[in-house]
Amino acid sequence: MKAESIVFAVAGMCFGVILGWVIGTQQAGPRTAAPVAAATEAAAPAAGAGAGTGASQTPVLDEAAVQRYQTILNSDPKNAGANVQLGNLYFDAQRYPEAIKYYEQAMAIDPTNVDASTDLGVSYYYSNRADDALKQFEVSLKQNPKHTKTLLNQGIVRAFGKRDFDGAVEAWNKVVQLAPNSQEGMAAKQGLQGIAAARGQAPPPGTTPVPSPTPGG
Repeated sequence: MKAESIVFAVAGMCFGVILGWVIGTQQAGPRTAAPVAAATEAAAPAAGAGAGTGASQTPVLDEAAVQRYQTILNSDPKNAGANVQLGNLYFDAQRYPEAIKYYEQAMAIDPTNVDASTDLGVSYYYSNRADDALKQFEVSLKQNPKHTKTLLNQGIVRAFGKRDFDGAVEAWNKVVQLAPNSQEGMAAKQGLQGIAAARGQAPPPGTTPVPSPTPGG
């Protein structure tokens, strides 16, 4: 699984601030795609797209690597690994429809590949297909109920894609229980902290409080 396949890279206070904005606006009217856009923008620096530049940059597809794996598939169409690698290449280039194509082909060949399944779910989310993402994460969790990256992503999509904050808390609590000191566990703690702060609740044990969202913050 690619490190970039965590759909929302937690950086400093961003998670708590954006979660606060989402919760604060959830009663303002019909649900829109705004939370998806916010999550995508916040994730971009972690993937190396425009990090620290203040401007969005489109990643370049590694055409040579694509050709290498396409050559493998031409001679061995059922090669699951080559499909996964092509999915990764297109994912890195933020070309999610193509990434979905190859991840789906990989899953058709090897439905037990939890990492590819979760990467497919992330690609669905980035294609504004939150429901499909959540369904795919369930496929991953049937194979491995303790897959922390899947659980972290499940919580993120529930929060940002569906505004299901209780569901997000449930998923993130599982991550913290399974691997409290891992990268995923720390991210889940920040998510839990952000929801608690936005709801005016005490932060969960072991987290550091963040300020409430402020205008322009």
